Amino acid sequence: MNAPNPRTLKPGTRVPNLTLRTRDGGNWDELRTQDLFSGRKVVVFSLPGAFTPTCSSSHVPRYVELKSAFERVGVDEIVCVSVNDAFVMEAWQQDQGAEAITFLPDGNGLFTDALGMLVDKSDLGFGKRSWRYAMVVEDGVVTQAFVEPDVPGDPFEVSDADTVLKALGGSPDPDILLFTKPTCGHCARAKAALDEAGLAYEELPANPRILASLPGPKTTPQVYIDGAHLGGADALIAWLADRS
Repeated sequence: MNAPNPRTLKPGTRVPNLTLRTRDGGNWDELRTQDLFSGRKVVVFSLPGAFTPTCSSSHVPRYVELKSAFERVGVDEIVCVSVNDAFVMEAWQQDQGAEAITFLPDGNGLFTDALGMLVDKSDLGFGKRSWRYAMVVEDGVVTQAFVEPDVPGDPFEVSDADTVLKALGGSPDPDILLFTKPTCGHCARAKAALDEAGLAYEELPANPRILASLPGPKTTPQVYIDGAHLGGADALIAWLADRS
């Protein structure tokens, strides 16, 4: 297999109909790509290798974080592809805590090669691997492609989760931080409202010293959204109502 130009993936390309060997719960399984893509809207992102730095620190985690945001724009599934064997991909998925997305092992590079995205990374001792890219596939046809530029190294500029989500007309969930106390009824009310809205949040314990350093009333909860102070439970519920 010759290393192709990594710019060849274009909208209108039909994804290959292949059967790939996977692992499921410690057992061998087979996945037909026709079943994965037929009648569905799927975001695929592919990368050079499992457990590699950029792939593990940035590429995979952000797709996991934005899973609900992709669902809001009609995406049925997010798939991570790498030219690695099924054992490696299963272990990497567990290491990443990425059960929310599908890890697709392309151990022989057949899927990647059929899309024109197989490249030679023998200089790194990797052999044949995937160029870094992402694509939106609707009913088996690529509708949008996000292929990293053909420059030396491992560019990571356009296949990231935020870029793909924006192209689909979506936006990330807000970054929500709550300062709370265990017995605070208003804290429970705020968390219940966020759970009902399907929004993730981080919760930190509040004590008198922390509350004294925060703006506004020295009560709990104190809510921050995208780094800006919002207020308490009532302010949060009003913000959620405006957002819906």
